[in-house]
Amino acid sequence: MDADTLMFFEQQPDALPLYETFSEAVLKRYPDTKIKVQKTQITFTNRHIFACASFLRVRKKKELPNPYLVITLGLSYPLESPRAAVKTEPYPGRWTTHIVIEKTENIDQELLGWVDDAYRFAENK
Repeated sequence: MDADTLMFFEQQPDALPLYETFSEAVLKRYPDTKIKVQKTQITFTNRHIFACASFLRVRKKKELPNPYLVITLGLSYPLESPRAAVKTEPYPGRWTTHIVIEKTENIDQELLGWVDDAYRFAENK
């Protein structure tokens, strides 16, 4: 774990295991993924950004679990799932979907299937 990632989780250290599980799963599927730690999010890219991890407030603070991590995916379709906290279409045919995870068990085959879709969508843009 690099210093930038540890600093990103300094205010929310209990969410670090969520990120570690997510990033390990993504890198296992797509070892060519580049990860960039920024001030407000950690991005996962191939040719383009396909996923982000952040602490975005997609619900009222009291409705967010503790700990939590928001996984944001860029998809070609609106995700019809109760797991999608927010979805928007900022550009025609590009949907941004935010998914709140609160435990490592939330990083399951369903979520990783959506990551696969986001990876392919970003790769083919």
